[in-house]
Amino acid sequence: MRTKAGRFLRLAAVLPVAVLAAALPVAAAETDFLAAFSDPSRIWGNGIEMVLEQAYRDHFRTRIVAGRVMNVRMPFAMNYERSTLLEGRLDVVAVGKGSAASLWPIIDGLLASDDFALYARTLSDGNEQVVIFDMERQSWESSRDFRLIAGMRAGLYPGLPHRPHVLVPGNGIDEADVFNYLHVVGRVGMDCSGFVWNMLTFVAKRGGVDLVRLLGPSMGLPRGGDPAMFAGTVFFNSRNPNIISVDDKIYNLRPADVMLFRGADGQMSHSAIIQSVDFEKGILRYLQSTDIAGQDERGVHESFVRFDPANPGVSLSDPGLHWTKPRMPPFAGEIGYAHGDDGSRFRAFAELGGGRVVRLRAMGRLRFGA
Repeated sequence: MRTKAGRFLRLAAVLPVAVLAAALPVAAAETDFLAAFSDPSRIWGNGIEMVLEQAYRDHFRTRIVAGRVMNVRMPFAMNYERSTLLEGRLDVVAVGKGSAASLWPIIDGLLASDDFALYARTLSDGNEQVVIFDMERQSWESSRDFRLIAGMRAGLYPGLPHRPHVLVPGNGIDEADVFNYLHVVGRVGMDCSGFVWNMLTFVAKRGGVDLVRLLGPSMGLPRGGDPAMFAGTVFFNSRNPNIISVDDKIYNLRPADVMLFRGADGQMSHSAIIQSVDFEKGILRYLQSTDIAGQDERGVHESFVRFDPANPGVSLSDPGLHWTKPRMPPFAGEIGYAHGDDGSRFRAFAELGGGRVVRLRAMGRLRFGA
C-alpha cells in the first residue's frame, strides 16, 4: 500500500518543494518533511554527487495530467530503434541527443494537445481495451475487440516493433501510459549516450569546465556542429586522448565515470553514468536512460549495484555483485532479452572485452564548494 508520505517522498526525490507546494495542498509539517528531501545538498553534501543529483532531477517534472499529479520522467528515444520491419527509418526528436531544456517544452506541448486529451479520456472510460500505437504514423487507436483482449490476457502478443499493443483496464491514465504516448506518438526523449552527455556537460559547467569548447576540436565536428550529436557510445569507447580507461574495481570508481555495456557485435551498445559510491553501505548508484526496464522506470532512472563494503576491490564484472536493475521488454508481451539484469549485461561478451568504465580527463579539473 502506498502511503501519503511515500508518495511525497517519491515526488520530493526529484522536485523542489516550491513546485510541489503549488501542485498539492501541503500542510506546514509536510512542507518541512518535503524540504528535507528536496534539497540535494542535505543528502549529498556540496560535492560532485550533489551536482550529479541536480542534473538528474532536471530530467523530471511534476505535472497534473487528467486530474492526477504525476511525476513525468524524461522518456527514452533512440533514432531508428523500432525500424526493424520498415523500409524507412524512424527519426526521433533531435536524434535522441537534445538537452532537457530543449525537450521539456516539446513534451509539455504534447501533454497539452487535444490528441493527448482524447487519449487520456479514452484510457479513463471504464472499459478494458487494447491501445494500438503506430510509431511510423505517430498515432494511436483503441480496440475493444474481445478476441484481441482475450489473446493479450493469455499472453499472445500481436504487436510489431513499430506497432506496440498495450492492454489497459480503462480506470485512468498513469505514468506508464504517459511514457507510451511520448515515446511512440511524440518520438521524443533521450537515448543513453545523449543522457550521459547532458549529465557530463551540466556537471562540468558547474565545476568550471566547458566540455563543448574543450572536446569539440577532438571530436571531428563539422563547422558549427553540435558535440552532443557526436558524443555517443562510440565516442566514449574511442581512443580519444580526453578519455581515460578505468580499472573497474569498485575502489577505483568515481562519480561521473561512464559505464559502457558491450553488444553482440563487439561494439558498445549502452552507456550509464555513476552518481555515487557509498563504501560504508556498499552501494554504487548509477543513472541511465533506457526503455529496457520495468514499466514505471522506462526513460531516465536510477539503478544500483550492491557490494560487500569489506571487499571494495571487487570488479564490476564479478558475478557475485548484486545489480538491482532487471532488464524487461519496453512493452509488456514483447520478446524478452538474453541478459536478465544490468550485471549480466555488463559481463556479457567477455570474449570481446565485456563491459568497460571510462572517465573524461576533464573531470579531474572540476572544482565544487566544500
